[in-house]
Amino acid sequence: MDHKAVAQRVIKYVGRDNIIAAAHCATRLRLVLKDDTNIDQKGLDNDPDVKGTFKTNGQYQVIIGPGDVNDVYDEFIKITGLKELSTDDLKKVANNNQHTNPVMAFIKLLSDIFVPIIPALVAGGLLMALNNFLTQPGLFGSKSVIQMYPAIAGLSNMIQLMSAAPFWFLPILVAISAGKRFGANTFLSAAIGMIMVAPGTANIIGASSLAKVTTIGAYTKFWNIFGLHVSQTSYTYQVIPVLVAVWVLSIVEKHFHKWLPSAVDFTFTPLLSILITGFLTFVIIGPVFKAVSDGLTNAIVWLYNTTSAFGLGIFGLCYSAIVTTGLHQSFPAVETQLVAAYAHGRGVGDFIFLVASMANIAQGAATLAIWFLTKNEKMKGLSSSACVSAFLGITEPALFGVNLKYRFPFFCALIGSGIAAFIAGFMHIIIPSMGSAGFIGFLSIFPKSIPAYVLCELISVAIAFILTFIYGRSKARDVFKAEAADAKAAVVVAEEKEDKQEAEATENNGEAAAPAKDELKNETVAAPVDGYAVDLAKVNDDVFSKKMMGEGAAVEPSDGSIYAPVSGTLTVTYPSMHAYGLKSDDGAEVLIHVGIDTVELKGKNFTTKVEKGQHVNKGDLLGTVDLDAVKKAGYDTTVMEILTNTGSYAKVAATAVDKDVKHGDNLIQATAK
Repeated sequence: MDHKAVAQRVIKYVGRDNIIAAAHCATRLRLVLKDDTNIDQKGLDNDPDVKGTFKTNGQYQVIIGPGDVNDVYDEFIKITGLKELSTDDLKKVANNNQHTNPVMAFIKLLSDIFVPIIPALVAGGLLMALNNFLTQPGLFGSKSVIQMYPAIAGLSNMIQLMSAAPFWFLPILVAISAGKRFGANTFLSAAIGMIMVAPGTANIIGASSLAKVTTIGAYTKFWNIFGLHVSQTSYTYQVIPVLVAVWVLSIVEKHFHKWLPSAVDFTFTPLLSILITGFLTFVIIGPVFKAVSDGLTNAIVWLYNTTSAFGLGIFGLCYSAIVTTGLHQSFPAVETQLVAAYAHGRGVGDFIFLVASMANIAQGAATLAIWFLTKNEKMKGLSSSACVSAFLGITEPALFGVNLKYRFPFFCALIGSGIAAFIAGFMHIIIPSMGSAGFIGFLSIFPKSIPAYVLCELISVAIAFILTFIYGRSKARDVFKAEAADAKAAVVVAEEKEDKQEAEATENNGEAAAPAKDELKNETVAAPVDGYAVDLAKVNDDVFSKKMMGEGAAVEPSDGSIYAPVSGTLTVTYPSMHAYGLKSDDGAEVLIHVGIDTVELKGKNFTTKVEKGQHVNKGDLLGTVDLDAVKKAGYDTTVMEILTNTGSYAKVAATAVDKDVKHGDNLIQATAK
């Protein structure tokens, strides 16, 4: 790679006068720009030395690759004359450059709290759907499955219990996640959630001089506290009251940590924090914000009942546009309330999930149409994977990677989802639980509504695909002709580059020399750490999860020792000690990245035992990381292991996923061409 030429091209694409500041990490250039719209995105996408781009937290990031990014950054700084910055310094610049939007800040807050607990809610929803299949009469005959086969009635009851638990104890899940977000102790937060859903409160507390249990009316129980009647309300299924309660807990706890001397802090901070927050929860927070929550839910249900199919059609027409703003991250907070309302006989359940399903598969269908239209191999590869992802409910790759680049597929998909959502509303589809908003979403639909749901899905797909394909073949045909011309020009440039290399070889050696080619072999790459192996696609960093750097695997570490996964030479080391690059003796180029954004720690909590250029054997200790300290600093400690020369192999695949591994265990298998 010609590092100077790459730096010059990146500067040209983003605009020299558009650059405010620049830094780099192990794999990418991180830029703060004046205006992200003044970028030659097409040039960056087609550049052979740029592996991908994306924007996050006010930074525009250009993926170059380990090793090369250091030299490209050095040339970048020389050409622009900018001051060298650490990633931490750049983060401050990005934050100062961003205009704070209170609405978006609130949406991000909800997203940070609810996204981590969605898997538990989806699991509960799918189990609820399974139980519906077992108990609903008329699906497989006049009787239900458990009526036809009484032997499985016990299994059905067990599934019903498992499906209800995540929603019944939802305040505990929300409290744990909110505690992490607000900076409260996780276990104290969980305790607040437990207090709000604790069964048999009167029996647990008992009678005392300060809390004598009385009954007022036929059903409602109260505590009589110095003449103040405090309702013993259960907050099962509730979201807003527990969010406010944990926020109050975080404030109270932080103040006691600050005020109390260390000798008594450990004992009295938890006691006083729970006592004060719990009292405020039952006296003020719970009653007030339960009323707010119920009012919000009733308003949404009323809006659906009033607008019905027309309302869903408009929502379907706008849903993907809402996704582009990030506002959809707040929807889970509303969806849980809709599911709870349906459980109590109000509404049709989670109609937001219904609309999301129609919108997601419409965007996937539009992306699939682009696969048939484009002649650009890079776009073909992206559209094929992005459409599958969208059909399964994850639309960001399709939206931002394909449809919004061409624009017209995005709008064709909006039309498809709007029409499908209108028909779904007209057919009064029932959605009793949350689920995966895509093709497999039928698992979460009320059994008798499944045929209607599947029909609406097919309508959404058909309209989005046909409109995109027809428009692409007619009105937008020049776009794809230009793409084909660009692809042909890229091939010519590559051939000219190869001819130049051969000419230089002839001049230097007196005869033509074939381009050097590494003979790769089949290779097994080991786990670099002890821990739990997870799918790379689940990692919370787009560079790795979208496999911009190549195929690989990830491990949630249980031990802070990092070991060499292959025998080879250290090609990349960093002063921050958070990443290593190795070239194995058999040619595999392996990147080990310890944690996400841990470069910002500047080496704190890390040690290294090796240096660049050193040869290591498989299993040698490369360095260590204090996992607890890194987590306490607020960073994800997941370790990513990537084969950055994935394209040189016929196949690269993780061999261990969703299981415990030890360092040295097989983690990735690379098959030579």
